[in-house]
Amino acid sequence: MTELSPHLRQATPVVAVRGEGVYLYGEDGRRFLDFTAGIGVTSTGHCHPRVVQAAQEQVATLIHGQYTTVLHQPLRRLVAKLGEVLPAELDSLFFTNSGSEAVEAAMRLARQATGRPNILVCHGGFHGRTVAAASMTTSGTRFRSGFSPLMSGVVVTPFPTAFRYGWDEETATRFALRELDYVLQTISAPNDTAAVIVEPVLGEGGYVPATEGFLRGLRERADRHGFLLILDEVQTGVGRTGRFWGHEHFDVVPDILVTAKGLASGFPLSGIAAPERLMRLAWPGSQGGTYGANAVACAAAVATLDVVRDEGLVANAEVMGKRLRAGLEAVAAGNPRIGDVRGLGLMQACEFVTEEGEPDPEAAARVQRAAVDEGLLLLLCGAWNHIVRMIPALVVDEEAIDEGLRAWTAAVAAGAPTP
Repeated sequence: MTELSPHLRQATPVVAVRGEGVYLYGEDGRRFLDFTAGIGVTSTGHCHPRVVQAAQEQVATLIHGQYTTVLHQPLRRLVAKLGEVLPAELDSLFFTNSGSEAVEAAMRLARQATGRPNILVCHGGFHGRTVAAASMTTSGTRFRSGFSPLMSGVVVTPFPTAFRYGWDEETATRFALRELDYVLQTISAPNDTAAVIVEPVLGEGGYVPATEGFLRGLRERADRHGFLLILDEVQTGVGRTGRFWGHEHFDVVPDILVTAKGLASGFPLSGIAAPERLMRLAWPGSQGGTYGANAVACAAAVATLDVVRDEGLVANAEVMGKRLRAGLEAVAAGNPRIGDVRGLGLMQACEFVTEEGEPDPEAAARVQRAAVDEGLLLLLCGAWNHIVRMIPALVVDEEAIDEGLRAWTAAVAAGAPTP
């Protein structure tokens, strides 16, 4: 009998048979509050009626029109829709299937456009599992070990992870920028540096928001030295942080933006956006792919963007994120095992530590499992998997947030009781 790979271990024991809004239903009919959203993918919730209708209508019309062979209407509509929410200067788009592919497309464009070999990455960043994307990933060795040699030309520079360093954000920002200047002086000369890629909020690395000073410092150095700033908005984009794009919190515009996850409410779709003058510098034949910009995925993405706009989901993410954050901080205030609460919008996390302040993956795992017993689905992240993250769909309301907080309170009491 064939089975799934033993390494595809599910974070929860749930076998989902149906999803609706912020809830999943198991085989036994039990309802679970889903604060994972398919790792931030189901932005409009499970099976939003408008997304379902758009996909169903498209399936009956054209399932696949390979987009370097023919154009199709859903793709043209999606390009126009994204033009309404992207920074005006990012007026050229290339689509593919996954975040990893989009990251690699951004890296390829940066190298071809600048003629330079090196890519700077921030320590703790996650950019994907394919070889080049994994080479740029430093959030955990599990994503990059065992298949060396990795891609060359990747240089790591610090991210202002204030809690890990034990500093305030201003000190961590000064340190990260000072070390970046040292990297440019000692490892990757500016004229060898094609780009720096960074997430506005570290994802797998622990839900650590960047700081305005850090991203502005990256922008200034990119402009001064002639390399590109790539912002990986795979997880932070499409309203997740309470702004449509995560970088809007920091008043910084990238040269290349990477998007995926919440863009199509669960259908595989990703892409990069860049100025047309920059996109023209890609080498002929370097952009393409069989399934990129699939017609059904594009139709779902158009419906997703319409729902996000019409239902005010970006503003909702900001308001509900503040409500969730306040509840998480209240629980943490009474439990020293939670060392830090952080995030932006509906991208929040709690970091578990031992009495000595060291990462505590066992406590995080116990709490995550206890949450399932309470009917709440959560995920772990961080280098030691010691951080519990919450990523509810953007349609979440006050009632669901409060339900989640009640379950979280009980799970923390069961899995990491106060010493």
